[in-house]
Formats: sequence, structure tokens, C-alpha cells
Amino acid sequence: MPFLAKNIQKVKPSPTFAIDGKAKAMKAEGRDVINLGLGEPDFDTPDFIKQAAKKAIDEGQTKYTAVDGTPALKKAIVGKFQRDNNLTYTPEQIIASTGGKQVLYNALTATLNEGDEVIIPAPYWVSYPDMVKLSGGTPVIVECTEENNFKLTPEDLEAAITPQTKWVILNSPSNPTGAAYTETEMKALTDVFMRHSHVWIMSDDIYEKIVYDDFKFKTPAEVEPGLFDRTLTINGVSKAYAMTGWRIGYAGGPEELIKAMKKLQGQSTSSPSSVSQAAATAALNGDQSFLKDRNDEFKKRRNRVIEMLKKVEGITCATPEGAFYVYPSCAGMIGKKTPDGKTIENDEDFVTYLLEAEGVACVHGEAFGLSPHFRISYATSEENLVKACERIKKACSALTPG
Repeated sequence: MPFLAKNIQKVKPSPTFAIDGKAKAMKAEGRDVINLGLGEPDFDTPDFIKQAAKKAIDEGQTKYTAVDGTPALKKAIVGKFQRDNNLTYTPEQIIASTGGKQVLYNALTATLNEGDEVIIPAPYWVSYPDMVKLSGGTPVIVECTEENNFKLTPEDLEAAITPQTKWVILNSPSNPTGAAYTETEMKALTDVFMRHSHVWIMSDDIYEKIVYDDFKFKTPAEVEPGLFDRTLTINGVSKAYAMTGWRIGYAGGPEELIKAMKKLQGQSTSSPSSVSQAAATAALNGDQSFLKDRNDEFKKRRNRVIEMLKKVEGITCATPEGAFYVYPSCAGMIGKKTPDGKTIENDEDFVTYLLEAEGVACVHGEAFGLSPHFRISYATSEENLVKACERIKKACSALTPG
């Protein structure tokens, strides 16, 4: 359609929401569907956070706030970065937005010009490349294979950097793989960044609090303080605090960048919800002990899913360090035939088969930039996960050689 902007025609609808929509439509038709497609914790928002929101409503905190967040929330964010990451920001170096996605989009739109490149390790969160395109930049995809634990190596990073590189996006722990960089691995990457002073780092730490097996999370500017002035450290309350619908993300970074993001936000959405900001302030300032119990439950689910998938011939699955995803390979299924005679040509065919044959909704690896894989979110009950894995095994057993 000639009326539409060229940039919008480069962008695809979110594959994760597309799968979620199809699963919900099948459920509405009466099908028994187990949805492992959406990255949303099944836990409820902790009660002390909800109580803070109710108190804010009762006290009339229902008006516009400062574009970049209330003083109370920004103070809480400053405290969080200092406490958890040894990063010292002033309130002027902080912005709160309507979800982490808006933070990312604001930063890219405020900085990218035509021809600027953004290095994105694959597998990647589905929105990164499209946000870069919408902002006028060029995504440069670097494949990070299962053999490298789905992580960017210093050698591959060095090879991808050009004079046009403006940003590198790092997401640890990762969506979709759950892979997370150790301090040693992160230091090897930051050493590369130190040799390329024109490259900025966008660190998406949204799954920071969801890690297992004594893994110690480290963010780039913490590992290498020399990168502080060209790193945007992004986080939010959606995943760890089960606050996806509250829509609060935030970032710390150089004041000039934050000012530009604030200007853009002021002309688009303005401030985030005042009530959500009060809730987020309580989340960041409050007792964090509940996180351990939730992580213990996530770890139990992770281990159960991996245990069951290992019993499926043709599927292999790495053990992730964090988040609530596994990213199994379905290479052993490619080329096989379904009971109705269709050939599984790729991972999209495979997840379509799982959904239509057994009512299990997953997301295909091609959507995340690395095939042949599929993503399972284990942010649902163990009962659902066991049923889903049993169905996956049944569906795979029904396939025949091509």
C-alpha cells in the first residue's frame, strides 16, 4: 500500500504474539491447548507491590508525572543500580518508560541515522531487528551456535564491528535461550569494546534476577568501568516481579543520551502510568527474598523439561543459566513426515505440527534468528509442562523418515 511508510513495510508482526493469538483462538474453539509460547511469569505480582499501587490510588497519585519518571521511582532505580550492579548514576542519568521495549525503542530512535549498524547476536529477542529497522538503522546479525552455548564470542564480535557500527545489543540472560555470560566471558567482550571507542553497548538485563545454579550476574559497565560513558543499562520490573501488565521499564546511561530519550518520550507517550510507577518503586525498594523461592520453582521446572526432552529421540537441549526458556534443537525432525504425509521442512513446520497435532504452542527458532530450534517457555505450572513434554514426545514418535 503506497500510503504506508517504507519503514513499517520492513517490519513483521511479533511471532511470539502471533503464536499466542493462534493458541488462544484454538482454545476458544474448544481445543485443549498448552501454551508455551509467551514469555510471561505465571506467578502473581507480590502483594506488597499491589498494596503500594492501591495506596497510591487512594492518595490521589493518578495525575501526569514527570516525563522520565517520578523522583521516588528514579531514586529507587538509582539505589537498585548501586546495590545490585555497583553502578553509580544521578537521577538525570535515569529514565523510566512504558516497559523495557519503549526504553530500547527510544534509545535506538534517538541515536540511529541511515547507514548506522547495530550488531545483534542471534538467537535474539524477536523485536530487536525490527526496532533497529524502524529507527532507520541496519541490523547486523551474528549467529551464536549451540556449540558456543548460544553466546557471542570475542572473535565474532571483533569481526562484525565496522566503522558504521553504532550499537551492540547484549541480552543476558537471553531470550530465547536463557544463556548468560559469566564475568570472564563478559570481560572478554568488554575488552573488544575497549578497542573500538565508537561502539556503544545496549545491555538488556531484564532477566537479571532469574538465574540458577549459583550463577553470578554481571552487567558490562560493572565488569569494565571504562565503558560506563557509552553503555545504556536497561532493566524493568516485568519478569522478576511478575509485573508484565504494569508496563514499567527503566535505564541508566549518559546524561546526553537520557535527555534525548526523554525528549522523544515527551513527544510520544509522555510519562508512564503514575500508579504503575508507585508499584515499581515499592518493588525495587521492598523485600527481595521472595525472588529466591520463585527462582527455585523455575529451576525445578527447567530441570524437569530438560529431563523429559532428553528422552525424545531427535531433540537435544542445552541447560540455560537463567531466564525461563529452553531452546531445543529439532534438527533430528527436519525431513521427516507427519502422519498425514506432510514433510517437516523447517522449524516453523515443526512447531505448527506440534500445535495442530497435539495442542502444544511453542515458537519456532527462525523467529529468533537461529534454526532449526524452537523455544519453550517454562513460565507455567509443572503439571502443564509435563503434559506438554509428553505430547511433544508423542508427536515426534509419530513422525516417519522422509
